[in-house]
Amino acid sequence: MPEATTLSNGLRVLTESMPAVRSASIGIWADVGSALEAPAQRGISHLVEHMLFKGTTRRTAREIAESMDGVGGNLNAFTDKEATCYYAKVIDRHVPLALDVLADMFLHSTFDPNELAKEQNVVLEEIKMYEDSPDELIHDLFLQTLWKGSSLGDPTIGFAESIVGVTPDDLRAHMRAHYAPNSVLVTAAGNVDHAQFVAEVARQFAGFTGAVSLPPPEAPSAHPATFVRQKDSEQAYVVVGSQGLSARDERRYALSVLDTVLGGGMSSRLFQEIREKRGLVYTVYSFQAAYRAAGLFGVYAGTSPEKVQACIDVIAEQFRAIAAEPVGAAELQLAKEHLKGNLTLALESSSSRMIRLGRNELAFGRQIGAEEVEARIDAVTAADVQSLAAELLAPEALGLCVIGPVDERAIAWNGHAA
Repeated sequence: MPEATTLSNGLRVLTESMPAVRSASIGIWADVGSALEAPAQRGISHLVEHMLFKGTTRRTAREIAESMDGVGGNLNAFTDKEATCYYAKVIDRHVPLALDVLADMFLHSTFDPNELAKEQNVVLEEIKMYEDSPDELIHDLFLQTLWKGSSLGDPTIGFAESIVGVTPDDLRAHMRAHYAPNSVLVTAAGNVDHAQFVAEVARQFAGFTGAVSLPPPEAPSAHPATFVRQKDSEQAYVVVGSQGLSARDERRYALSVLDTVLGGGMSSRLFQEIREKRGLVYTVYSFQAAYRAAGLFGVYAGTSPEKVQACIDVIAEQFRAIAAEPVGAAELQLAKEHLKGNLTLALESSSSRMIRLGRNELAFGRQIGAEEVEARIDAVTAADVQSLAAELLAPEALGLCVIGPVDERAIAWNGHAA
Protein backbone atom coordinates (compact mmCIF):
# COMPACT_ATOMS: atom_id res chain seq x y z
CA MET A 1 0.00 0.00 0.00
CA PRO A 2 1.24 3.54 -0.71
CA GLU A 3 2.55 5.56 2.20
CA ALA A 4 2.59 9.35 2.40
CA THR A 5 4.39 11.92 4.53
CA THR A 6 4.29 15.72 4.37
CA LEU A 7 7.55 17.33 5.45
CA SER A 8 7.69 20.41 7.66
CA ASN A 9 8.25 22.64 4.62
CA GLY A 10 5.08 21.30 2.95
CA LEU A 11 6.77 18.94 0.48
CA ARG A 12 4.79 15.72 -0.01
CA VAL A 13 6.58 12.36 -0.22
CA LEU A 14 4.79 9.23 -1.43
CA THR A 15 6.19 5.73 -1.76
CA GLU A 16 4.94 2.28 -2.68
CA SER A 17 7.00 -0.73 -1.65
CA MET A 18 7.59 -3.60 -4.09
CA PRO A 19 9.85 -5.96 -2.10
CA ALA A 20 9.97 -8.56 -4.88
CA VAL A 21 11.88 -6.30 -7.29
CA ARG A 22 15.45 -5.00 -7.21
CA SER A 23 14.66 -1.71 -8.95
CA ALA A 24 13.39 1.59 -7.66
CA SER A 25 11.88 4.47 -9.60
CA ILE A 26 11.98 7.99 -8.20
CA GLY A 27 10.13 11.04 -9.48
CA ILE A 28 10.16 14.73 -8.56
CA TRP A 29 6.90 16.29 -9.76
CA ALA A 30 6.10 19.95 -10.30
CA ASP A 31 2.45 20.90 -10.59
CA VAL A 32 3.03 22.98 -13.71
CA GLY A 33 2.75 22.32 -17.43
CA SER A 34 2.11 24.20 -20.64
CA ALA A 35 -1.51 25.00 -19.70
CA LEU A 36 -0.23 27.56 -17.16
CA GLU A 37 2.02 29.40 -19.61
CA ALA A 38 1.43 32.80 -21.14
CA PRO A 39 0.97 32.44 -24.91
CA ALA A 40 4.14 34.44 -25.58
CA GLN A 41 6.11 31.91 -23.51
CA ARG A 42 4.52 28.75 -24.83
CA GLY A 43 6.97 25.89 -24.29
CA ILE A 44 8.89 27.42 -21.38
CA SER A 45 7.94 24.59 -18.97
CA HIS A 46 9.37 22.08 -21.44
CA LEU A 47 12.49 24.21 -21.89
CA VAL A 48 13.02 24.36 -18.11
CA GLU A 49 12.82 20.57 -18.11
CA HIS A 50 15.56 20.39 -20.75
CA MET A 51 17.78 22.90 -18.97
CA LEU A 52 17.75 21.07 -15.64
CA PHE A 53 19.97 18.45 -17.31
CA LYS A 54 22.50 21.04 -18.49
CA GLY A 55 24.55 21.62 -15.38
CA THR A 56 24.34 22.56 -11.70
CA THR A 57 26.66 24.26 -9.25
CA ARG A 58 28.08 20.78 -8.47
CA ARG A 59 27.87 18.88 -11.75
CA THR A 60 28.37 19.56 -15.43
CA ALA A 61 25.87 18.20 -17.94
CA ARG A 62 28.28 15.37 -18.72
CA GLU A 63 28.70 14.50 -15.04
CA ILE A 64 24.92 14.38 -14.62
CA ALA A 65 24.70 11.89 -17.48
CA GLU A 66 27.67 9.83 -16.28
CA SER A 67 26.33 9.61 -12.73
CA MET A 68 23.40 7.49 -13.91
CA ASP A 69 25.14 5.71 -16.78
CA GLY A 70 27.82 4.64 -14.32
CA VAL A 71 25.35 2.63 -12.25
CA GLY A 72 23.23 1.32 -15.13
CA GLY A 73 20.39 3.67 -14.29
CA ASN A 74 18.00 5.70 -16.40
CA LEU A 75 17.56 9.46 -15.94
CA ASN A 76 14.86 11.34 -17.84
CA ALA A 77 11.96 13.76 -17.62
CA PHE A 78 8.70 14.70 -19.28
CA THR A 79 6.49 17.75 -19.47
CA ASP A 80 2.81 17.57 -20.28
CA LYS A 81 0.02 20.10 -20.17
CA GLU A 82 -0.51 19.98 -16.41
CA ALA A 83 2.65 18.56 -14.81
CA THR A 84 6.41 18.13 -15.15
CA CYS A 85 8.26 15.08 -13.83
CA TYR A 86 12.00 14.45 -13.43
CA TYR A 87 12.67 10.79 -12.78
CA ALA A 88 15.27 8.07 -12.43
CA LYS A 89 15.19 4.28 -12.32
CA VAL A 90 18.06 2.50 -10.59
CA ILE A 91 18.98 -0.63 -8.67
CA ASP A 92 17.68 -0.23 -5.13
CA ARG A 93 21.09 0.37 -3.54
CA HIS A 94 21.60 3.41 -5.75
CA VAL A 95 18.46 5.25 -4.60
CA PRO A 96 20.46 7.80 -2.53
CA LEU A 97 22.63 8.63 -5.56
CA ALA A 98 19.62 8.97 -7.87
CA LEU A 99 17.83 11.24 -5.41
CA ASP A 100 20.98 13.32 -4.95
CA VAL A 101 21.31 13.84 -8.70
CA LEU A 102 17.61 14.67 -9.16
CA ALA A 103 17.57 17.09 -6.22
CA ASP A 104 20.77 18.74 -7.42
CA MET A 105 19.23 19.30 -10.88
CA PHE A 106 15.95 20.47 -9.40
CA LEU A 107 17.41 22.90 -6.88
CA HIS A 108 20.78 24.03 -8.20
CA SER A 109 20.68 24.26 -11.99
CA THR A 110 22.72 27.18 -13.33
CA PHE A 111 20.88 27.97 -16.61
CA ASP A 112 24.13 28.85 -18.34
CA PRO A 113 23.40 31.15 -21.34
CA ASN A 114 25.62 29.13 -23.68
CA GLU A 115 23.89 25.89 -22.70
CA LEU A 116 20.50 27.59 -23.14
CA ALA A 117 21.39 28.69 -26.67
CA LYS A 118 22.34 25.11 -27.55
CA GLU A 119 19.23 23.68 -25.93
CA GLN A 120 16.96 26.14 -27.73
CA ASN A 121 18.38 24.74 -30.95
CA VAL A 122 17.73 21.23 -29.67
CA VAL A 123 14.07 22.08 -29.01
CA LEU A 124 13.77 23.70 -32.44
CA GLU A 125 15.01 20.42 -33.93
CA GLU A 126 12.48 18.58 -31.78
CA ILE A 127 9.73 20.79 -33.21
CA LYS A 128 10.93 19.99 -36.74
CA MET A 129 10.97 16.29 -35.85
CA TYR A 130 7.29 16.48 -34.90
CA GLU A 131 6.53 18.36 -38.11
CA ASP A 132 8.07 15.42 -39.96
CA SER A 133 6.06 12.89 -37.90
CA PRO A 134 2.47 13.42 -39.09
CA ASP A 135 1.18 10.45 -37.09
CA GLU A 136 2.13 12.41 -33.95
CA LEU A 137 1.51 15.92 -35.26
CA ILE A 138 -2.10 15.09 -36.13
CA HIS A 139 -2.92 14.74 -32.42
CA ASP A 140 -1.59 18.23 -31.66
CA LEU A 141 -3.56 19.65 -34.58
CA PHE A 142 -6.70 17.94 -33.33
CA LEU A 143 -6.33 19.59 -29.91
CA GLN A 144 -5.57 22.96 -31.51
CA THR A 145 -8.63 22.66 -33.75
CA LEU A 146 -11.19 21.61 -31.13
CA TRP A 147 -9.75 23.75 -28.34
CA LYS A 148 -8.81 26.70 -30.50
CA GLY A 149 -7.40 29.64 -28.55
CA SER A 150 -6.85 27.69 -25.32
CA SER A 151 -3.59 26.85 -23.55
CA LEU A 152 -4.60 23.19 -23.37
CA GLY A 153 -4.99 23.20 -27.13
CA ASP A 154 -1.50 24.50 -27.90
CA PRO A 155 1.43 22.06 -28.09
CA THR A 156 3.45 21.51 -24.92
CA ILE A 157 6.69 21.81 -26.85
CA GLY A 158 5.82 25.37 -27.84
CA PHE A 159 6.50 27.23 -31.07
CA ALA A 160 9.77 28.30 -32.64
CA GLU A 161 9.01 31.99 -32.10
CA SER A 162 8.16 31.50 -28.41
CA ILE A 163 11.25 29.36 -27.70
CA VAL A 164 13.99 31.51 -29.19
CA GLY A 165 13.18 34.55 -27.06
CA VAL A 166 13.46 32.82 -23.65
CA THR A 167 16.34 34.01 -21.43
CA PRO A 168 17.97 32.45 -18.35
CA ASP A 169 16.12 35.02 -16.22
CA ASP A 170 12.83 33.90 -17.78
CA LEU A 171 13.58 30.32 -16.77
CA ARG A 172 14.41 31.32 -13.21
CA ALA A 173 11.28 33.46 -12.97
CA HIS A 174 9.17 30.57 -14.26
CA MET A 175 10.58 28.26 -11.58
CA ARG A 176 10.08 30.86 -8.83
CA ALA A 177 6.46 31.27 -9.91
CA HIS A 178 5.61 27.57 -10.06
CA TYR A 179 8.17 25.45 -8.15
CA ALA A 180 7.63 25.42 -4.38
CA PRO A 181 6.96 22.81 -1.67
CA ASN A 182 3.18 23.20 -2.01
CA SER A 183 3.37 22.53 -5.77
CA VAL A 184 5.98 19.77 -5.71
CA LEU A 185 5.93 16.15 -4.61
CA VAL A 186 8.46 13.33 -4.57
CA THR A 187 7.37 9.79 -5.40
CA ALA A 188 9.16 6.45 -5.30
CA ALA A 189 8.13 2.89 -6.05
CA GLY A 190 10.05 -0.34 -5.92
CA ASN A 191 12.34 -1.79 -3.30
CA VAL A 192 12.33 1.29 -1.08
CA ASP A 193 11.78 1.82 2.64
CA HIS A 194 9.39 4.70 3.27
CA ALA A 195 11.01 6.03 6.44
CA GLN A 196 14.52 5.91 4.99
CA PHE A 197 13.41 7.54 1.77
CA VAL A 198 11.54 10.32 3.59
CA ALA A 199 14.63 11.04 5.70
CA GLU A 200 16.77 11.29 2.56
CA VAL A 201 14.26 13.58 0.84
CA ALA A 202 14.08 15.77 3.94
CA ARG A 203 17.88 16.11 3.91
CA GLN A 204 18.09 16.92 0.21
CA PHE A 205 15.24 19.44 0.28
CA ALA A 206 15.96 21.06 3.66
CA GLY A 207 16.47 24.46 2.05
CA PHE A 208 13.44 24.25 -0.26
CA THR A 209 10.91 26.75 1.11
CA GLY A 210 8.13 29.11 0.09
CA ALA A 211 4.77 28.72 -1.59
CA VAL A 212 3.17 29.55 -4.92
CA SER A 213 -0.39 30.01 -6.13
CA LEU A 214 -2.02 27.07 -7.89
CA PRO A 215 -4.36 28.38 -10.59
CA PRO A 216 -7.51 26.38 -11.35
CA PRO A 217 -7.19 23.96 -14.26
CA GLU A 218 -8.29 25.20 -17.64
CA ALA A 219 -11.65 23.96 -18.95
CA PRO A 220 -11.96 24.99 -22.61
CA SER A 221 -15.11 24.38 -24.60
CA ALA A 222 -14.90 22.32 -27.77
CA HIS A 223 -15.42 23.95 -31.16
CA PRO A 224 -16.10 21.13 -33.63
CA ALA A 225 -14.49 21.97 -36.94
CA THR A 226 -12.71 20.48 -39.92
CA PHE A 227 -9.03 21.13 -40.56
CA VAL A 228 -7.00 19.72 -43.45
CA ARG A 229 -3.25 20.35 -43.76
CA GLN A 230 -1.68 19.60 -47.09
CA LYS A 231 1.43 17.45 -46.93
CA ASP A 232 3.26 15.52 -49.63
CA SER A 233 3.19 12.09 -47.99
CA GLU A 234 2.43 8.51 -48.93
CA GLN A 235 -0.34 8.24 -46.33
CA ALA A 236 -3.05 10.52 -45.03
CA TYR A 237 -3.44 10.82 -41.28
CA VAL A 238 -6.93 11.19 -39.86
CA VAL A 239 -8.39 12.01 -36.46
CA VAL A 240 -12.13 12.16 -35.83
CA GLY A 241 -13.32 13.09 -32.36
CA SER A 242 -15.12 15.27 -29.88
CA GLN A 243 -15.09 16.69 -26.40
CA GLY A 244 -14.44 13.86 -23.96
CA LEU A 245 -14.42 13.69 -20.16
CA SER A 246 -12.07 15.20 -17.63
CA ALA A 247 -9.80 12.96 -15.57
CA ARG A 248 -12.00 13.76 -12.55
CA ASP A 249 -15.33 12.89 -14.17
CA GLU A 250 -16.88 9.86 -12.46
CA ARG A 251 -18.00 8.57 -15.86
CA ARG A 252 -14.39 8.07 -16.90
CA TYR A 253 -14.66 4.32 -16.27
CA ALA A 254 -17.55 4.05 -18.71
CA LEU A 255 -15.48 6.04 -21.21
CA SER A 256 -12.59 3.61 -20.80
CA VAL A 257 -14.95 0.75 -21.65
CA LEU A 258 -16.32 2.69 -24.64
CA ASP A 259 -12.77 3.43 -25.76
CA THR A 260 -11.84 -0.25 -25.52
CA VAL A 261 -14.91 -1.50 -27.37
CA LEU A 262 -14.42 0.98 -30.21
CA GLY A 263 -10.68 0.93 -30.75
CA GLY A 264 -8.76 -0.47 -27.80
CA GLY A 265 -7.28 -3.61 -29.28
CA MET A 266 -7.22 -6.14 -32.10
CA SER A 267 -10.72 -7.35 -31.27
CA SER A 268 -12.18 -3.83 -31.17
CA ARG A 269 -14.88 -2.77 -33.59
CA LEU A 270 -12.77 -0.28 -35.50
CA PHE A 271 -9.81 -2.62 -35.90
CA GLN A 272 -12.05 -5.42 -37.11
CA GLU A 273 -14.15 -3.28 -39.44
CA ILE A 274 -11.49 -0.99 -40.91
CA ARG A 275 -8.39 -3.18 -40.97
CA GLU A 276 -9.47 -6.80 -40.84
CA LYS A 277 -12.63 -6.68 -42.98
CA ARG A 278 -11.76 -3.89 -45.41
CA GLY A 279 -7.97 -3.68 -45.36
CA LEU A 280 -8.07 0.13 -45.40
CA VAL A 281 -5.35 0.77 -42.81
CA TYR A 282 -2.39 -0.63 -40.98
CA THR A 283 -3.08 1.39 -37.83
CA VAL A 284 -6.41 2.45 -36.32
CA TYR A 285 -7.25 3.09 -32.68
CA SER A 286 -9.35 5.23 -30.38
CA PHE A 287 -7.85 7.37 -27.61
CA GLN A 288 -8.58 9.69 -24.72
CA ALA A 289 -6.82 12.92 -23.75
CA ALA A 290 -7.99 13.54 -20.18
CA TYR A 291 -7.00 16.56 -18.12
CA ARG A 292 -8.21 17.79 -14.74
CA ALA A 293 -11.13 19.86 -16.01
CA ALA A 294 -11.49 18.83 -19.66
CA GLY A 295 -10.96 15.97 -22.06
CA LEU A 296 -11.05 14.90 -25.69
CA PHE A 297 -11.98 11.57 -27.27
CA GLY A 298 -11.00 10.55 -30.76
CA VAL A 299 -10.13 7.94 -33.36
CA TYR A 300 -6.88 7.89 -35.32
CA ALA A 301 -6.31 6.16 -38.66
CA GLY A 302 -3.49 6.21 -41.19
CA THR A 303 -4.51 5.33 -44.73
CA SER A 304 -3.88 6.02 -48.41
CA PRO A 305 -5.18 9.43 -49.54
CA GLU A 306 -7.79 7.86 -51.81
CA LYS A 307 -9.16 5.82 -48.89
CA VAL A 308 -9.71 8.70 -46.46
CA GLN A 309 -13.39 9.01 -47.27
CA ALA A 310 -13.97 5.29 -46.81
CA CYS A 311 -12.25 5.37 -43.40
CA ILE A 312 -14.27 8.37 -42.27
CA ASP A 313 -17.48 6.68 -43.38
CA VAL A 314 -16.75 3.52 -41.40
CA ILE A 315 -15.76 5.50 -38.30
CA ALA A 316 -19.01 7.49 -38.48
CA GLU A 317 -20.95 4.26 -39.00
CA GLN A 318 -19.39 2.72 -35.89
CA PHE A 319 -20.09 5.85 -33.86
CA ARG A 320 -23.77 5.66 -34.85
CA ALA A 321 -23.96 1.95 -34.06
CA ILE A 322 -22.52 2.14 -30.55
CA ALA A 323 -24.81 5.07 -29.72
CA ALA A 324 -27.90 3.30 -31.08
CA GLU A 325 -27.57 -0.20 -29.63
CA PRO A 326 -26.32 -1.44 -26.23
CA VAL A 327 -23.04 -3.32 -26.23
CA GLY A 328 -23.62 -7.06 -25.92
CA ALA A 329 -22.81 -8.87 -22.68
CA ALA A 330 -19.86 -10.82 -24.11
CA GLU A 331 -18.31 -7.75 -25.76
CA LEU A 332 -18.78 -5.72 -22.59
CA GLN A 333 -17.09 -8.36 -20.47
CA LEU A 334 -14.23 -8.68 -22.95
CA ALA A 335 -13.57 -4.94 -22.72
CA LYS A 336 -13.64 -4.97 -18.94
CA GLU A 337 -11.19 -7.87 -18.70
CA HIS A 338 -8.92 -6.15 -21.22
CA LEU A 339 -8.81 -3.01 -19.07
CA LYS A 340 -8.24 -4.88 -15.83
CA GLY A 341 -5.52 -7.01 -17.40
CA ASN A 342 -3.68 -3.95 -18.69
CA LEU A 343 -3.88 -2.37 -15.24
CA THR A 344 -2.45 -5.44 -13.53
CA LEU A 345 0.40 -5.76 -16.03
CA ALA A 346 1.29 -2.09 -15.59
CA LEU A 347 1.52 -2.55 -11.83
CA GLU A 348 4.44 -4.95 -12.29
CA SER A 349 6.63 -1.98 -13.25
CA SER A 350 8.15 0.26 -10.58
CA SER A 351 8.12 3.13 -13.09
CA SER A 352 4.40 2.74 -13.74
CA ARG A 353 3.64 2.67 -10.03
CA MET A 354 5.79 5.75 -9.39
CA ILE A 355 3.94 7.64 -12.13
CA ARG A 356 0.55 6.49 -10.78
CA LEU A 357 1.49 7.88 -7.36
CA GLY A 358 2.28 11.27 -8.84
CA ARG A 359 -0.66 11.52 -11.21
CA ASN A 360 -3.18 10.39 -8.59
CA GLU A 361 -1.89 12.90 -6.05
CA LEU A 362 -1.90 15.82 -8.48
CA ALA A 363 -5.23 15.02 -10.14
CA PHE A 364 -7.25 13.70 -7.18
CA GLY A 365 -5.34 14.50 -4.00
CA ARG A 366 -5.55 10.84 -3.03
CA GLN A 367 -4.39 7.42 -4.16
CA ILE A 368 -6.87 5.34 -6.15
CA GLY A 369 -5.93 1.70 -5.71
CA ALA A 370 -6.18 -1.06 -8.28
CA GLU A 371 -9.03 -2.69 -6.36
CA GLU A 372 -11.12 0.48 -6.55
CA VAL A 373 -10.42 0.88 -10.26
CA GLU A 374 -11.37 -2.72 -10.98
CA ALA A 375 -14.59 -2.40 -8.98
CA ARG A 376 -15.54 0.76 -10.88
CA ILE A 377 -14.82 -0.94 -14.22
CA ASP A 378 -16.93 -3.96 -13.22
CA ALA A 379 -19.81 -1.63 -12.30
CA VAL A 380 -20.05 -0.13 -15.81
CA THR A 381 -23.23 -1.21 -17.60
CA ALA A 382 -24.12 -1.42 -21.29
CA ALA A 383 -26.55 1.45 -20.71
CA ASP A 384 -23.71 3.59 -19.30
CA VAL A 385 -21.65 3.00 -22.42
CA GLN A 386 -24.52 3.65 -24.81
CA SER A 387 -25.57 6.85 -23.03
CA LEU A 388 -22.02 8.20 -23.11
CA ALA A 389 -21.59 7.30 -26.77
CA ALA A 390 -24.83 9.09 -27.66
CA GLU A 391 -23.63 12.20 -25.83
CA LEU A 392 -20.02 12.35 -27.00
CA LEU A 393 -20.32 10.97 -30.51
CA ALA A 394 -23.31 12.94 -31.74
CA PRO A 395 -22.60 14.12 -35.32
CA GLU A 396 -22.83 17.79 -34.41
CA ALA A 397 -20.16 17.32 -31.69
CA LEU A 398 -17.52 15.80 -33.96
CA GLY A 399 -14.45 17.45 -35.43
CA LEU A 400 -12.15 16.18 -38.17
CA CYS A 401 -8.42 16.69 -38.80
CA VAL A 402 -6.48 15.35 -41.77
CA ILE A 403 -2.83 15.64 -42.81
CA GLY A 404 -1.81 14.52 -46.28
CA PRO A 405 -2.26 15.04 -50.02
CA VAL A 406 -6.03 15.29 -49.69
CA ASP A 407 -8.47 17.65 -51.38
CA GLU A 408 -10.45 19.18 -48.54
CA ARG A 409 -13.37 19.95 -50.86
CA ALA A 410 -13.75 16.26 -51.70
CA ILE A 411 -14.28 15.12 -48.10
CA ALA A 412 -17.92 14.54 -47.21
CA TRP A 413 -18.31 14.89 -43.48
CA ASN A 414 -21.54 14.69 -41.49
CA GLY A 415 -23.45 14.82 -44.76
CA HIS A 416 -21.70 17.92 -46.05
CA ALA A 417 -18.56 18.66 -48.01
CA ALA A 418 -15.74 19.75 -45.74
